[in-house]
Amino acid sequence: MADALTEWAAAAGSVHQLLLASPRSFCAGVERAIAVVEEALRRHGPPVYVRKQIVHNARVVADLRAQGAVFVDELDEVPDGALTVFSAHGVAPAVRQEAADRRLPVIDATCPLVTKVHAEARRFAGRGDTVLLIGHPGHEETDGTLGEAPDRIRLVPDPAAAETVQVDDPERVSYLVQTTLAVDEAADILDTLRLRFPALVGPGSDDICYATTNRQRAITAVAARADLVLVIGSANSSNSRRLVEVAERAGARAHLIDGVCDIDLRWLSGARTVGITAGASAPPGLVDEVVAALTALGAREVSEHTAAVEDVVFTLPKEVRQP
Repeated sequence: MADALTEWAAAAGSVHQLLLASPRSFCAGVERAIAVVEEALRRHGPPVYVRKQIVHNARVVADLRAQGAVFVDELDEVPDGALTVFSAHGVAPAVRQEAADRRLPVIDATCPLVTKVHAEARRFAGRGDTVLLIGHPGHEETDGTLGEAPDRIRLVPDPAAAETVQVDDPERVSYLVQTTLAVDEAADILDTLRLRFPALVGPGSDDICYATTNRQRAITAVAARADLVLVIGSANSSNSRRLVEVAERAGARAHLIDGVCDIDLRWLSGARTVGITAGASAPPGLVDEVVAALTALGAREVSEHTAAVEDVVFTLPKEVRQP
């Protein structure tokens, strides 16, 4: 008890300023995916089955589960004839075929920017390229993209892999990038690949999504002014984890938290300025809760650093679109 009181006293007297990074929290693809599940529940009633987490955030999943969504790892857990939603991260063609073979009614909530990467994978592989996919192994997005042409796509997770990856023909090689990677992380890998394969070609526009880029740019500026950065997001959220890494590279101490209950009071000792952001899959309300808690501990000033203004909106799939 004495230790807890000491930590509380140190935290209460430490934080003076909260600096909020903007943009933060939900992106257009996440808003669309959540709306797909909510509208499916409204129209059809529960249960609605969702393959994998609709987006990588514990609060979002819990809220949708409370409304009647059932989250499964694979389609064999879905009863025959049950309405099924594919998550924002996309699926491999084999998953789509399995759903078709079982005649499952499906609503696809894949983010349109991930759909773009899948289309590029099919195009590059279809013309005979070896496709080098810069991304993290085991992530649902990379698994889905790899499934578009598993015999022609090679995963390149880091610069060391870029040094050793082999291609069938150095004159026919292209690259794609997981949409939620850190911009500088992908650039380092791509520099190595370009040195090894001068004929390397890429997509017509960047694969890393606008929301990822904007949030990383904002937190870079905030971290340069902060003693401590709190990134709100779940541990399985790639874009949230990248925000922690970006903040650390900018010189700040940084921690990933699912919400206010994860804040260790010892982190706040000596931290006069605390930067706050949230990954693209984290609800804005979680930011409000953290700000309220730190204000209660004595933070007197709350300000924002805005790196970009986002106005992107994605249309819902036809199955749940309002008439």
